[in-house]
Amino acid sequence: MMKTSVQFAGDDFFVALSPGGHAHVFETNSERKSAATPVEMLLSALGACTGADITMILAKKRQKITGYRVEVTGERREEYPRSFTHIHIHHIVRGRHVSENAVAQAIELSDTKYCSVAAALRPAAQISNSFEIVEEGDVASEAVTER
Repeated sequence: MMKTSVQFAGDDFFVALSPGGHAHVFETNSERKSAATPVEMLLSALGACTGADITMILAKKRQKITGYRVEVTGERREEYPRSFTHIHIHHIVRGRHVSENAVAQAIELSDTKYCSVAAALRPAAQISNSFEIVEEGDVASEAVTER
């Protein structure tokens, strides 16, 4: 079992203490932009979760990855609760001779089997993925694939 605690810190701020003992500041005043909102953190958590899967799977596939970035965008319902209806994850993989097939397989495994955050969000949101491979030393993308 995991347990976190969240303390109201005043002025629309909350401080969460994770099960691992790490503090995270949240705010509920999205206009001020002094800290992430809880909903913004959901998108970040999804990016970190799938990113950890992708980089681990690609390493096991012996792909020569020199960089990886994930961009996560989400659309929310207009009415309350304003849950996500669609989330798109764009993976940008940089490396030497990275296999398009290996990246596609890694994304599929993360999306359908390993990423707990995606599994938690999926009942309410449709999640789609795309990726590009940037050959090391090349400014242009080698491949862009929509899924």
